[in-house]
Amino acid sequence: MSGLLRIHWAIAPTTAPRPLINCNRCGTVKAYCSSGKFRVNANGKRIDVWLIYRCIDCDNSWNFGIFERCNRRDLEPALLQALESNDPALARRHAFDVVALRNRIGRVEEFPDVAVHKRRLGDIREAVIVLELELGLEMPTSLRLDRLLAGELGISRSRLQTLEEKRLLILGRDGAKALRKPAREGMTIRFDLSGEADREAIVSAAGG
Repeated sequence: MSGLLRIHWAIAPTTAPRPLINCNRCGTVKAYCSSGKFRVNANGKRIDVWLIYRCIDCDNSWNFGIFERCNRRDLEPALLQALESNDPALARRHAFDVVALRNRIGRVEEFPDVAVHKRRLGDIREAVIVLELELGLEMPTSLRLDRLLAGELGISRSRLQTLEEKRLLILGRDGAKALRKPAREGMTIRFDLSGEADREAIVSAAGG
């Protein structure tokens, strides 16, 4: 399509969710943060692995189970090495697994802040009329799509709603409902900017 610019947004949450746990030292429910360190306990052929969390106030520990009574042969040597060496990327992946945390502890405090890396897909010589954003999520985030777009593009959420109502913002099958839901992996968002006076500023903010 003439005047079409496609940009990929790689989105990564920046603050890990925090389980809310009844701290036996503080005597009340407290948020716990990942220490980034694993505890690996081997008993014969069986291995238990936990990610260690700490109370934000008293430093009391809580162990988040990763593997329990797992046969050593079922773990790849590289994975076992990463666990034993407290690999930061592996610890981060487990610390941001909010679904697993909820299944284990129930109450979890989530944070919507993210970092967005923007990359143009191809080049365009003529003026941009249509802007297409492709979303890639490192892991799920609780950040609503309208807040993500408003913050990154510098436009209001009410304007996003108006653009959607005029069919100048296409969000796929969910339509306007998608604006009020968390951003999803693989989403494609298309803006028709042909009638927008500030389209150059929007394109620039988008990463174009």
